[in-house]
Amino acid sequence: MANLSEEILVTIFNLQKQLFYVINEATATDYNLVEQYSETAETLPELEELSNIRERARDAYTRLFRLSLNIAETQPAIDRSKLELLYRAIEQADLTVDALEISIQEIKNNWDLS
Repeated sequence: MANLSEEILVTIFNLQKQLFYVINEATATDYNLVEQYSETAETLPELEELSNIRERARDAYTRLFRLSLNIAETQPAIDRSKLELLYRAIEQADLTVDALEISIQEIKNNWDLS
């Protein structure tokens, strides 16, 4: 049967949770930036960066979801190439989450947002 180990499933779900929080925090930061400073030439680069952060997090989240769902629907065994794609997606998502969290924090610090 096509199954993923408990460790891999926990890793996927934890990454999806982190990506959810990144999307949520980027959206909240975008909102707070516009509320406090308006959409101006000065804030536009950060607003675009926040939009890019949400898109990158959404893409990583969706990739993990689709690959794991595809594997769950695969029987009787997991195709090696699908498994390799999933491992790459996990690795990329892990690296992406950290970078995106740092980028959001930098924007918040630059604009004195809480």
